[in-house]
Amino acid sequence: MTLNPLLPLIYESIVHTALREDLGRAGDITADAIVPASQQARLVMRARQSGVVAGLDVAGCAFRTISSAIELRAERPDGSTVEPNQVIAIIDGPARSLLTAERTALNFLCHLSGVATATATLVKAVQGTRAQIVCTRKTTPGLRALEKYAVRAGGGGNHRFGLDDAVLIKDNHIALAGGIRTAVERAKANTGHMVKIEVEVDTLSQLEEALSLGVDAVLLDNMTTEQLARAVEMARGKAITEASGRITAATAAAIAATGVDLISVGWVTHSSAALDIGLDYLP
Repeated sequence: MTLNPLLPLIYESIVHTALREDLGRAGDITADAIVPASQQARLVMRARQSGVVAGLDVAGCAFRTISSAIELRAERPDGSTVEPNQVIAIIDGPARSLLTAERTALNFLCHLSGVATATATLVKAVQGTRAQIVCTRKTTPGLRALEKYAVRAGGGGNHRFGLDDAVLIKDNHIALAGGIRTAVERAKANTGHMVKIEVEVDTLSQLEEALSLGVDAVLLDNMTTEQLARAVEMARGKAITEASGRITAATAAAIAATGVDLISVGWVTHSSAALDIGLDYLP
Protein backbone atom coordinates (compact mmCIF):
# COMPACT_ATOMS: atom_id res chain seq x y z
CA MET A 1 0.00 0.00 0.00
CA THR A 2 1.35 3.42 -0.98
CA LEU A 3 1.70 5.88 1.91
CA ASN A 4 0.32 9.15 0.63
CA PRO A 5 1.60 12.22 2.51
CA LEU A 6 -0.74 14.28 4.63
CA LEU A 7 -1.87 17.57 3.14
CA PRO A 8 -0.40 20.53 5.07
CA LEU A 9 -3.96 21.85 5.42
CA ILE A 10 -4.68 18.91 7.73
CA TYR A 11 -1.86 19.45 10.21
CA GLU A 12 -0.80 23.11 10.04
CA SER A 13 -3.48 24.39 12.42
CA ILE A 14 -2.70 21.55 14.87
CA VAL A 15 0.99 22.45 14.84
CA HIS A 16 0.21 26.15 15.29
CA THR A 17 -1.96 25.37 18.32
CA ALA A 18 0.85 23.32 19.88
CA LEU A 19 3.41 26.05 19.29
CA ARG A 20 1.14 28.73 20.75
CA GLU A 21 0.72 26.57 23.84
CA ASP A 22 4.50 26.25 24.21
CA LEU A 23 5.45 29.84 23.41
CA GLY A 24 2.87 31.39 25.71
CA ARG A 25 2.95 35.17 26.02
CA ALA A 26 6.68 35.93 25.77
CA GLY A 27 8.13 33.30 23.46
CA ASP A 28 11.23 31.22 24.14
CA ILE A 29 12.93 33.41 26.73
CA THR A 30 15.73 30.84 27.26
CA ALA A 31 16.87 30.59 23.63
CA ASP A 32 16.32 34.31 23.05
CA ALA A 33 18.57 35.17 25.99
CA ILE A 34 21.37 32.72 25.25
CA VAL A 35 21.59 32.18 21.48
CA PRO A 36 22.45 35.10 19.14
CA ALA A 37 19.83 35.71 16.46
CA SER A 38 22.47 35.38 13.72
CA GLN A 39 23.87 32.01 14.83
CA GLN A 40 23.30 29.04 12.53
CA ALA A 41 23.30 25.37 13.53
CA ARG A 42 22.75 21.83 12.33
CA LEU A 43 20.79 19.29 14.35
CA VAL A 44 20.67 15.57 13.71
CA MET A 45 17.60 13.53 14.57
CA ARG A 46 18.40 9.96 15.61
CA ALA A 47 16.35 6.96 16.70
CA ARG A 48 17.21 5.73 20.18
CA GLN A 49 15.25 2.51 19.75
CA SER A 50 13.94 0.34 16.93
CA GLY A 51 10.68 1.40 15.34
CA VAL A 52 8.82 2.90 12.40
CA VAL A 53 8.99 6.59 11.51
CA ALA A 54 5.85 8.71 11.13
CA GLY A 55 5.28 12.45 11.31
CA LEU A 56 8.33 14.02 9.67
CA ASP A 57 6.22 16.49 7.68
CA VAL A 58 4.45 17.51 10.88
CA ALA A 59 7.76 17.97 12.68
CA GLY A 60 9.09 19.94 9.73
CA CYS A 61 6.05 22.20 9.89
CA ALA A 62 6.84 23.01 13.52
CA PHE A 63 10.36 24.10 12.58
CA ARG A 64 9.35 26.07 9.49
CA THR A 65 6.56 27.85 11.35
CA ILE A 66 9.17 29.32 13.68
CA SER A 67 11.54 30.12 10.80
CA SER A 68 11.06 29.64 7.08
CA ALA A 69 14.86 29.49 6.81
CA ILE A 70 14.95 26.03 8.46
CA GLU A 71 15.51 23.08 6.16
CA LEU A 72 14.75 19.46 7.14
CA ARG A 73 16.28 16.69 5.06
CA ALA A 74 14.74 13.30 5.71
CA GLU A 75 17.15 10.35 5.74
CA ARG A 76 14.50 7.82 6.79
CA PRO A 77 11.07 8.95 5.50
CA ASP A 78 7.72 8.09 7.04
CA GLY A 79 7.04 4.36 6.92
CA SER A 80 10.74 3.49 7.22
CA THR A 81 12.02 1.16 9.90
CA VAL A 82 14.88 2.45 12.03
CA GLU A 83 17.39 0.94 14.43
CA PRO A 84 19.03 2.59 17.47
CA ASN A 85 21.38 5.45 16.55
CA GLN A 86 20.16 5.56 12.95
CA VAL A 87 19.80 9.06 11.50
CA ILE A 88 16.21 9.98 10.69
CA ALA A 89 16.70 13.56 9.53
CA ILE A 90 19.19 16.42 9.43
CA ILE A 91 17.94 19.93 10.16
CA ASP A 92 19.73 23.20 9.32
CA GLY A 93 18.80 26.77 10.13
CA PRO A 94 18.89 29.60 12.67
CA ALA A 95 20.01 28.04 15.97
CA ARG A 96 17.56 30.00 18.10
CA SER A 97 14.60 28.92 16.00
CA LEU A 98 15.75 25.29 15.99
CA LEU A 99 15.76 25.24 19.78
CA THR A 100 12.39 26.95 20.01
CA ALA A 101 10.65 24.41 17.76
CA GLU A 102 12.54 21.35 18.98
CA ARG A 103 10.17 20.08 21.66
CA THR A 104 6.97 20.57 19.68
CA ALA A 105 8.49 18.85 16.66
CA LEU A 106 9.68 15.90 18.75
CA ASN A 107 6.37 15.62 20.59
CA PHE A 108 4.59 15.01 17.30
CA LEU A 109 7.29 12.82 15.78
CA CYS A 110 7.82 10.58 18.82
CA HIS A 111 4.10 10.07 19.39
CA LEU A 112 3.22 9.37 15.77
CA SER A 113 6.22 7.09 15.33
CA GLY A 114 5.09 5.23 18.45
CA VAL A 115 1.67 4.68 16.87
CA ALA A 116 3.29 3.48 13.63
CA THR A 117 5.62 1.16 15.55
CA ALA A 118 2.81 -0.41 17.57
CA THR A 119 0.79 -0.90 14.39
CA ALA A 120 3.72 -2.54 12.63
CA THR A 121 4.07 -5.00 15.51
CA LEU A 122 0.46 -6.10 15.03
CA VAL A 123 0.79 -6.20 11.24
CA LYS A 124 3.79 -8.49 11.59
CA ALA A 125 1.86 -10.74 13.97
CA VAL A 126 -0.88 -11.39 11.38
CA GLN A 127 1.41 -11.66 8.37
CA GLY A 128 0.42 -14.51 6.07
CA THR A 129 -3.28 -14.27 6.91
CA ARG A 130 -6.07 -12.33 5.21
CA ALA A 131 -6.60 -10.09 8.24
CA GLN A 132 -5.87 -6.38 8.11
CA ILE A 133 -5.10 -4.39 11.25
CA VAL A 134 -7.27 -1.28 11.50
CA CYS A 135 -7.54 1.52 14.05
CA THR A 136 -10.69 2.95 15.65
CA ARG A 137 -12.09 6.29 16.82
CA LYS A 138 -10.24 5.90 20.13
CA THR A 139 -7.86 8.71 19.26
CA THR A 140 -6.37 11.71 21.04
CA PRO A 141 -8.83 14.62 20.67
CA GLY A 142 -7.64 16.88 17.88
CA LEU A 143 -5.05 14.41 16.57
CA ARG A 144 -7.25 11.86 14.81
CA ALA A 145 -6.10 12.58 11.26
CA LEU A 146 -2.45 12.44 12.34
CA GLU A 147 -2.82 9.24 14.37
CA LYS A 148 -4.74 7.49 11.61
CA TYR A 149 -1.99 8.53 9.19
CA ALA A 150 0.57 7.01 11.57
CA VAL A 151 -1.39 3.75 11.53
CA ARG A 152 -1.09 3.72 7.74
CA ALA A 153 2.64 4.42 8.05
CA GLY A 154 2.88 1.31 10.21
CA GLY A 155 1.19 -0.82 7.56
CA GLY A 156 -2.32 -0.80 9.03
CA GLY A 157 -5.59 0.53 7.70
CA ASN A 158 -8.21 2.95 8.93
CA HIS A 159 -11.68 2.25 10.26
CA ARG A 160 -14.17 5.11 9.90
CA PHE A 161 -12.78 8.58 10.57
CA GLY A 162 -15.86 9.84 12.35
CA LEU A 163 -19.55 9.43 12.99
CA ASP A 164 -20.42 10.79 9.57
CA ASP A 165 -18.75 8.38 7.13
CA ALA A 166 -20.38 5.04 7.98
CA VAL A 167 -23.11 3.54 10.15
CA LEU A 168 -21.87 1.37 13.02
CA ILE A 169 -24.77 0.02 15.04
CA LYS A 170 -23.45 -0.90 18.49
CA ASP A 171 -25.04 -2.49 21.55
CA ASN A 172 -26.49 0.74 22.93
CA HIS A 173 -28.05 1.61 19.56
CA ILE A 174 -29.62 -1.84 19.45
CA ALA A 175 -30.92 -1.54 23.00
CA LEU A 176 -32.45 1.89 22.38
CA ALA A 177 -34.00 0.80 19.08
CA GLY A 178 -35.47 -2.33 20.65
CA GLY A 179 -33.51 -4.83 18.55
CA ILE A 180 -31.15 -5.40 15.64
CA ARG A 181 -33.88 -5.54 12.99
CA THR A 182 -35.41 -2.22 13.96
CA ALA A 183 -31.99 -0.56 14.18
CA VAL A 184 -30.90 -1.80 10.75
CA GLU A 185 -34.21 -0.95 9.10
CA ARG A 186 -34.08 2.59 10.49
CA ALA A 187 -30.47 2.98 9.35
CA LYS A 188 -31.34 1.88 5.82
CA ALA A 189 -34.35 4.18 5.69
CA ASN A 190 -32.52 7.25 6.92
CA THR A 191 -29.09 7.12 5.22
CA GLY A 192 -28.04 7.35 1.60
CA HIS A 193 -27.29 4.45 -0.72
CA MET A 194 -23.54 5.13 -0.51
CA VAL A 195 -23.38 4.63 3.26
CA LYS A 196 -22.24 1.23 4.49
CA ILE A 197 -23.88 -0.35 7.54
CA GLU A 198 -22.03 -2.44 10.13
CA VAL A 199 -23.60 -4.12 13.16
CA GLU A 200 -21.85 -5.11 16.39
CA VAL A 201 -22.81 -8.59 17.59
CA ASP A 202 -21.85 -10.52 20.71
CA THR A 203 -23.37 -13.89 19.87
CA LEU A 204 -23.79 -16.14 16.86
CA SER A 205 -27.57 -15.80 17.06
CA GLN A 206 -27.23 -12.01 16.79
CA LEU A 207 -24.88 -12.53 13.86
CA GLU A 208 -27.43 -14.71 12.10
CA GLU A 209 -30.07 -12.00 12.46
CA ALA A 210 -27.74 -9.26 11.25
CA LEU A 211 -26.73 -11.27 8.18
CA SER A 212 -30.37 -11.90 7.30
CA LEU A 213 -30.87 -8.14 7.06
CA GLY A 214 -28.19 -7.66 4.40
CA VAL A 215 -25.71 -5.54 6.37
CA ASP A 216 -22.32 -4.74 4.83
CA ALA A 217 -20.12 -5.71 7.78
CA VAL A 218 -20.35 -7.31 11.21
CA LEU A 219 -18.29 -6.39 14.26
CA LEU A 220 -17.60 -9.58 16.21
CA ASP A 221 -17.06 -8.28 19.72
CA ASN A 222 -15.06 -10.17 22.33
CA MET A 223 -15.70 -13.59 20.78
CA THR A 224 -13.52 -16.63 21.38
CA THR A 225 -11.44 -17.93 18.50
CA GLU A 226 -13.86 -20.84 18.16
CA GLN A 227 -16.80 -18.43 17.87
CA LEU A 228 -14.87 -16.26 15.42
CA ALA A 229 -14.12 -19.21 13.16
CA ARG A 230 -17.80 -20.15 13.13
CA ALA A 231 -18.81 -16.53 12.52
CA VAL A 232 -16.47 -16.31 9.53
CA GLU A 233 -18.12 -19.39 8.01
CA MET A 234 -21.57 -17.94 8.57
CA ALA A 235 -20.66 -14.56 7.05
CA ARG A 236 -18.67 -15.82 4.07
CA GLY A 237 -19.90 -14.13 0.91
CA LYS A 238 -22.45 -12.08 2.86
CA ALA A 239 -20.57 -9.50 4.93
CA ILE A 240 -17.11 -8.28 5.92
CA THR A 241 -16.03 -9.66 9.30
CA GLU A 242 -14.26 -7.55 11.93
CA ALA A 243 -12.88 -8.89 15.20
CA SER A 244 -12.56 -6.53 18.14
CA GLY A 245 -12.01 -6.56 21.90
CA ARG A 246 -8.78 -6.39 23.93
CA ILE A 247 -6.58 -7.65 21.10
CA THR A 248 -2.81 -7.62 21.63
CA ALA A 249 0.25 -8.61 19.62
CA ALA A 250 0.24 -11.89 21.56
CA THR A 251 -3.36 -12.77 20.61
CA ALA A 252 -3.60 -11.22 17.14
CA ALA A 253 -2.15 -14.21 15.26
CA ALA A 254 -4.70 -16.68 16.65
CA ILE A 255 -7.54 -14.27 15.91
CA ALA A 256 -6.29 -13.71 12.36
CA ALA A 257 -6.07 -17.45 11.83
CA THR A 258 -9.86 -17.69 12.18
CA GLY A 259 -10.18 -15.99 8.78
CA VAL A 260 -11.58 -12.62 9.82
CA ASP A 261 -11.15 -9.78 7.34
CA LEU A 262 -10.33 -7.04 9.84
CA ILE A 263 -8.91 -6.78 13.35
CA SER A 264 -9.68 -3.43 14.98
CA VAL A 265 -7.47 -2.22 17.81
CA GLY A 266 -8.03 0.92 19.84
CA TRP A 267 -4.87 0.96 21.92
CA VAL A 268 -2.54 1.61 18.99
CA THR A 269 -3.79 5.20 18.89
CA HIS A 270 -4.73 5.90 22.50
CA SER A 271 -2.03 4.03 24.43
CA SER A 272 1.03 3.43 22.23
CA ALA A 273 4.36 4.27 23.85
CA ALA A 274 6.22 7.12 22.16
CA LEU A 275 9.22 6.11 20.09
CA ASP A 276 12.40 7.48 21.68
CA ILE A 277 13.96 9.91 19.22
CA GLY A 278 16.76 12.36 20.03
CA LEU A 279 17.71 15.67 18.44
CA ASP A 280 21.33 16.66 18.97
CA TYR A 281 23.60 19.51 17.95
CA LEU A 282 26.04 18.52 15.22
CA PRO A 283 29.25 20.61 15.50
